[in-house]
Amino acid sequence: MPKIHLLSPRLANQIAAGEVVERPASVIKELLENSLDAGATRIDIDVEEGGVKLLRVRDDGCGIDPDDLPLALSRHATSKIVELDDLERVATLGFRGEALASVSSVSRLTLTSAIEGAEQAWQVETEGRDMQPRVQPAAHPRGTTVEVRDLFFNTPARRKFLRTEKTEFSHLEEVVKRLALSRFDVAFNLRHNGKPVLALRAAQSEAEARRRVASVCGPAFVEQSLQIDSERGGLRLWGWVGLPTFSRSQADLQYFYVNGRLIRDKLVAHAVRQAYRDVLYNGRHPTFVLFMELDPAVVDVNVHPTKHEVRFRDSRMVHDFLFSTLHRALAEQRPGDSPAPAQTTVPELITARPGGLAAGEFAGQQPIALDSGAGSQWSNWTPPERPAAGEVSQQLQGLRQLYAEPVPSQPLPVSEPGEIPPLGYALAQLHGVYILAENAEGLVLVDMHAAHERVTYERLKQAMDSEGLRSQPLLVPESMALSQREADCADEHADWFARLGFELQRMGPESLAIREIPSLLRQADAAQLVRDVLADLLEYGSSDRIQAHRNELLATMACHGAVRANRRLTLTEMNALLRDMEATERSGQCNHGRPTWTRLSLAELDRLFLRGR
Repeated sequence: MPKIHLLSPRLANQIAAGEVVERPASVIKELLENSLDAGATRIDIDVEEGGVKLLRVRDDGCGIDPDDLPLALSRHATSKIVELDDLERVATLGFRGEALASVSSVSRLTLTSAIEGAEQAWQVETEGRDMQPRVQPAAHPRGTTVEVRDLFFNTPARRKFLRTEKTEFSHLEEVVKRLALSRFDVAFNLRHNGKPVLALRAAQSEAEARRRVASVCGPAFVEQSLQIDSERGGLRLWGWVGLPTFSRSQADLQYFYVNGRLIRDKLVAHAVRQAYRDVLYNGRHPTFVLFMELDPAVVDVNVHPTKHEVRFRDSRMVHDFLFSTLHRALAEQRPGDSPAPAQTTVPELITARPGGLAAGEFAGQQPIALDSGAGSQWSNWTPPERPAAGEVSQQLQGLRQLYAEPVPSQPLPVSEPGEIPPLGYALAQLHGVYILAENAEGLVLVDMHAAHERVTYERLKQAMDSEGLRSQPLLVPESMALSQREADCADEHADWFARLGFELQRMGPESLAIREIPSLLRQADAAQLVRDVLADLLEYGSSDRIQAHRNELLATMACHGAVRANRRLTLTEMNALLRDMEATERSGQCNHGRPTWTRLSLAELDRLFLRGR
């Protein structure tokens, strides 16, 4: 066995660099965080060959005192914390004091800085193998410039793992964008091989902040997102959340910041997924740029070397706040409150058909009578399978009412523009599938089955929530073998399980018996459902799996109960559905997350037909 010995400073720094410096993007992250911590209002970034040849970051921050320059390149040297208590209220981005030492150990680094009122600037240089810094006078305005040349020149094995110049720069650009979103008050300029890539001016107003978000995330995101700002119990959440119809195939447009620090956190991801669960198309990912602000003392940012993960002191409270805020924001949207769902312009939609279309006139189709009102249902359908004891069917009877007020039968009554409903008034049906309506802005297209499916689904959930989940005793209780931790969790949440229709009995230190289950979920694997719920409770402090299973059944019933394609509707029935959509939560998407309606404004129609040219 070799003798134990101390590592040389150079080797120790190179090992530390493996944690901090993975690629050029890692270096840029550390340098930009230092600039922001120094109070910079403008940051210029120059990159050559994807960052391998050169990374230069220049800021107008407070600068570094000349006597501190050599120390700045030492390990565990920082101006941001002094004692252990400071770690409990970290309010800066970089505080470990390892970044510059790690970067300088695998590159040729030059740091030039000047403080306010100094007669001249000073510069310190170091190379990877020579850890003795050289200090000399230099010319520089107030602030700091860090040049990193020939990254990994002295560790060729690490350099071989770098990707192409294009790939490395793509990662680097993404880091700049993330930090630019975290600080709207700072200007960012990025150049690659001498060519401007990003030029983001400091945002001093809400409109300018929206423009920055549009520059980073694309104009479509801002146009198809909801702006939120909610505060409760010392937590504040603000920013932008994409409409469910503006989803992505990958989770590549998701930015979540805690006190200005971008994080990737399982608890946050779970809360967001729960909020979107009822409105997102299968396999799609939501989009958001969100900022959470809370007391630094209740969040630990020192749990990972790259500081991408955090630990909340009260994770249950944070999870519930995130979920409830986003869930409410998505649910409260009505057709008149937000832009139309994202659409793809299809020229065929405006191609004239010989003979035209008459409202509600399609051969071979029978009219549908409408049982409507504040909770409209179509009178000639029944659920495909009625639950035991008539649990839901009894609630459905209460939904069948007549409309309290007549619906206009004329396509567009004479009225002031402000009096026209958001979805307007029906003009006709198209192929027995779509409703064509006219509103103040232009043409509205509605998928009548998808829209009625959402309306029916929301009414079923409301009826179920008003009565709750009924229990059904098991003839033979089902035993479960669990860990003691899981069994203790079941005991702790026994009242919560009971409200959801489960009766669980502790049989031993590591066993439970299921005596009652929700009658609506009698076909589900009760034991597996309880295990999954307990896993959520232990991991996140909450679970919506029982409600999700219930909603899946209600969604199936709503799908079978919604008006089918190729059914003729009268103008009154079509208008009734439009009014129901305007009053129903989440009516912009069907139960499967697909859009229920879209709009073509007069300006868009004019462009399609080249009017005014």
